[in-house]
Amino acid sequence: MFGFNTKLDYKGRPVHVQTQDAGPAAQYIESLIYVSGKLASSRKSSYTHVLGTPQSKTAIRAMMEEQHGVVLREIEDGRFDHLLCPDAKPRG
Repeated sequence: MFGFNTKLDYKGRPVHVQTQDAGPAAQYIESLIYVSGKLASSRKSSYTHVLGTPQSKTAIRAMMEEQHGVVLREIEDGRFDHLLCPDAKPRG
C-alpha cells in the first residue's frame, strides 16, 4: 500500500502523520495523526469524483500528497495543539 509518512518532534512530543489510500472498496484517502503512539485525529477525503478517468491514479496520488502537506502545515500552525499538547487551547 502506497502512502506518505512523516515523523516529527512537535513541542517535545513525537508526532507521526500517515496518509494512505484506503483502497478501491473504500474510495477515500485518509490522514492519521498520532502523538506518542496514540491516534489524535484523522481526516478522510473521497476520490470518487476521479474514478474512471484516465488519470485517476495520478489524481489520487496528487490528492494524497496535497492532503498530507496540508495536515503538516496545520500542525505547524498550531491547529492541532489542543490534541497534541494537553495544556494548549484550540486555535481557529
